[in-house]
Amino acid sequence: MTMISALDLLVLGGGFFPRGLEQYLLGGALIGLGVSLIYVLTGIVPGSSTFLESTLSYVSHATQFAQYESSRDWRNVFTLGMVSGGAVYAVLVTGEIWTTDVQWYRLLVGGFLVGVGTRIGKGCTTGHGICGVASRSPTSIANVLIFLGVGIATATVVSALGVSP
Repeated sequence: MTMISALDLLVLGGGFFPRGLEQYLLGGALIGLGVSLIYVLTGIVPGSSTFLESTLSYVSHATQFAQYESSRDWRNVFTLGMVSGGAVYAVLVTGEIWTTDVQWYRLLVGGFLVGVGTRIGKGCTTGHGICGVASRSPTSIANVLIFLGVGIATATVVSALGVSP
């Protein structure tokens, strides 16, 4: 006979996943499959932060961007796949394209801060969180803990201040 913990009850009861687990399990499986395929087929550990630099290599020949010229085509297809996959899911599940109540300037500032963070952290949540943690990289594990800590702290402060979109 096994004992069910309070966490098990919370998860099973829908506390963490009020819409169910299926969409998260499917998404995780597809992300894992995609990352595995890219690694097996190219030998490159995929991460989203290099996609901007590879795109900029079309218009700039600076050394920072030129290093991605040989792999920029598949990186751009991968990025378009992430965006279009999210759009298709939104249409199929909600019946509408993605919308938000967040003002455009907040999205712009947030995107800028995420970009700065990816440069400081030498990678993004995709690269560190999926590939780095899976390979037990101490740097990636530390970065993921920092991402999560800062995200939780920011959400807590924003919520406490009553900031709305």
